[in-house]
Amino acid sequence: MTIRVILVDDHPVVRAGLRSVIDAPDHITVVGEASSGEEALAVVDELEPDVVMCDLRLGEGIDGIEVTKRLNARPKKPAVLILTTFDNDAEIVAALNAGAAGYLLKDINPEDISTAIEKASRGETYLPPEISSKVIAAMRNPGPKLTRRERDVVKLLATGASNAQIAQELFVTEATVKSHLVNVFTKLGVDSRSRAIRVAEDQGLV
Repeated sequence: MTIRVILVDDHPVVRAGLRSVIDAPDHITVVGEASSGEEALAVVDELEPDVVMCDLRLGEGIDGIEVTKRLNARPKKPAVLILTTFDNDAEIVAALNAGAAGYLLKDINPEDISTAIEKASRGETYLPPEISSKVIAAMRNPGPKLTRRERDVVKLLATGASNAQIAQELFVTEATVKSHLVNVFTKLGVDSRSRAIRVAEDQGLV
């Protein structure tokens, strides 16, 4: 039986490279592509693939973790493999908690991509050794601890509040809010407000 795969990445060159690798085995075929999270959901509805190989960060709109979560909430759900350049512990755990069948780095060997797709199509999980070790370490040492005030800042971030609005709500200066955000970004291993909200929510920190 042929395993049907959809590629989700915001870089056309990456998708083209992946397609050439994934289409090599006779029993695996790429049936569609998407350049954004929203487009991925629509393409999955249309083509009903067995496996979705999705980048973690997809530019504007929903990210790979949110795509994974939404697809796993569906009655007829494809397996989702995250393929990314980011090996941050918090994001690995967040992806797996969202229901990802595997977490792969983009320097993975081509034959291992085929193995991951095969396992995912059978309902199994595939994690390279270096990712497995990170997951085990994260389980032994649960995620970063945000202070009460840092949690307050993230909660307000999730409402769409600006730094000025957060400062007004918490009765602090904007400089203090910026300082809290720097600490939150560092602890969560993220580089944007949207990623901070997503990782904090997925890890139950807020």
